[in-house]
Amino acid sequence: MLIIKDVGFAYNQANTFRFPDFRCQRGEHWLIMGASGCGKTTLLHLMAGLLKPVQGEVSINGIRINNISPAQLDKFRGKEIGVVLQKHHFIQALNVSENLQVCRYLNGQRIKRKEILELLEQLNISDKIDSKINQLSQGELQRLSIARAVINKPSVIFADEPTSSLDDFNCTEALHLLKQEASVNNATLVIVTHDRRLLSHFKNTIELSHAKQ
Repeated sequence: MLIIKDVGFAYNQANTFRFPDFRCQRGEHWLIMGASGCGKTTLLHLMAGLLKPVQGEVSINGIRINNISPAQLDKFRGKEIGVVLQKHHFIQALNVSENLQVCRYLNGQRIKRKEILELLEQLNISDKIDSKINQLSQGELQRLSIARAVINKPSVIFADEPTSSLDDFNCTEALHLLKQEASVNNATLVIVTHDRRLLSHFKNTIELSHAKQ
């Protein structure tokens, strides 16, 4: 379960946010819609433990992640949280397969090439398995980010604009993979986006329009 309660954040005195309360049950899929600048990415970073709120509670599976130590948070995030970010932050010196292997290695696990290939096939980038990161297009980087987010089978998946650089076909494929992986592992899925193509795919939606104070 994901709980957001009384959460506020401030970059500075002139740039503050107050977010609506909500809770997502385990296995639910949620879409948070909003225009640029409304605080969608800030909210996602707070939920994923990448930012710390100045007030309120962010709780995942009964753990208040804003109250645990950085070391505990890193361990928790590695096991329980998958994130698709707008900025991909891949290791440029490694190829596609190696970047995904690192995710498992940091979690104390190994992954077979066959498993990586199967995941990449679902995202239509299996031919890029040995490519360097700088050889990928923006759309391919976006799909690789999705692969990285789901590879450890987390209990919560957060995605920030996961379809923004994809055409209609690959948008549908990427969304299908995110929802499929979430369903297989009974994971909560939360997507923040301005991409209104996704609205018809979700029953649970939040329109984020007044978070900025």
